Amino acid sequence: MKKILRTREFWLAVVVAVMVFATNIRAPGFATPARLADIFDDSSILIILALGQMVVILSRSIDLSMASNLALSGMIVALVNQAFPAVPVPALMLLAALCGLALGGFNGFFVWRLGIPAIVVTLGTLTIYRGVIFLIAGGQWVNADAFSPGFVAFTRIDFLGLPLLSWYAIVIVAAFYLIMTRTFLGRSFYAIGVNPTAAVYAGINVGKTTFWAFCISGMLSGFAGYLWVSRYVIGSVEVAKGYELTIVAACVIGGISISGGVGTVAGAVLGALFLGVINGALPVINISPFWQMAISGAAIILAVVLNGRSGKQSARLILKEAEHTR
Repeated sequence: MKKILRTREFWLAVVVAVMVFATNIRAPGFATPARLADIFDDSSILIILALGQMVVILSRSIDLSMASNLALSGMIVALVNQAFPAVPVPALMLLAALCGLALGGFNGFFVWRLGIPAIVVTLGTLTIYRGVIFLIAGGQWVNADAFSPGFVAFTRIDFLGLPLLSWYAIVIVAAFYLIMTRTFLGRSFYAIGVNPTAAVYAGINVGKTTFWAFCISGMLSGFAGYLWVSRYVIGSVEVAKGYELTIVAACVIGGISISGGVGTVAGAVLGALFLGVINGALPVINISPFWQMAISGAAIILAVVLNGRSGKQSARLILKEAEHTR
């Protein structure tokens, strides 16, 4: 119990709970199960993207092109659905994930093989992917009347009281927990973040591991592209514009160290939920949405300070515990 009380994830969960109940005092009904389920559903795409960004940041890199990847992959499946409405939705979801994987691998190749800093590569592809959207769509938007009913409905189907969109996030969170704590690849992300030189002596290919991190973030971005277009029923060059900063914010607030090697799946999820609760709470208590940016910015600064003071000890503990599971 004492070990749990010392974790940042526990205290972040407490902060999120306090925010929920404080808002409920001001606006009764905010903390009802149905409303909380809506907040989780609204946060599902951000949760998925934060997990993809997490593995990149853990490996001492950053992917600023995730939102552009999402928009491009989403536009591709939107155009395919518009032209061929008979294509099954699961096939479109797979197509979106594969498109994202290819775009993420493109980033990873330049970081791995050419040694270009990740922030430079992804800052460039952030713009390139947006330009490609404009070219393939001819500057046009894909609006609600162009989508097939199944394309739109697939994220809204209820299962055990939750929309499928929420279940996608839950399944991906569970899969990531197993990957990060029970596989060699997951431990490798932590290892190269803690000490790349030592990771090499441990038999880990740092470049290839970084490449796989970008592939994972790209694949999740692509999958989220379908989810976004289906949920908001629009495909355009403006989709998720600026959202890359929100993704990074969720990770940093969740305790993922920007210097690499420190962070957990639970932290990424809680960071996304923190922003989701803020986004859901401000309108119901009649506070300007612009305050969301100020609160999020303050939370990021505080999180960076805490990350800097915590050092690398927590990452070493994770690696040590993971070794006992082998």
